[in-house]
Amino acid sequence: QVQVVESGGGLVQAGDSLRLSCAASGRAYSRPVMAWFRQAPGKEREFVAAITWSGGNTYYTDSVKGRFTISTGTVEKTVNLEMNSLKPEDTAVYYCAVAPISWYPGPDLRFYNYWGQGTQVTVSS
Repeated sequence: QVQVVESGGGLVQAGDSLRLSCAASGRAYSRPVMAWFRQAPGKEREFVAAITWSGGNTYYTDSVKGRFTISTGTVEKTVNLEMNSLKPEDTAVYYCAVAPISWYPGPDLRFYNYWGQGTQVTVSS
């Protein structure tokens, strides 16, 4: 069983920064791909960013490139998402997800087996 826990959400103003963290524990692949997705009210869950633990390769959806940075933490199977220049359209529940493989499977959420409960990010204008 794998547990995924997110932290760091909150309410901020447009232009502010926020940092999300995620930790995976339990019997998971030792060098997984870890990713962030988000889901806004009334919309489908969408890919935000991913990182391969083995090579540190990063991937982003176009709308966050240059503003968000995903990185691995100092502890194995932890990742952070630094979000800068936040916009109201970034408002969503952010989910951390784990794919138990070493290569990036793409942005399709079906490839990610383990999910956290989500953390709310609200950006006011």
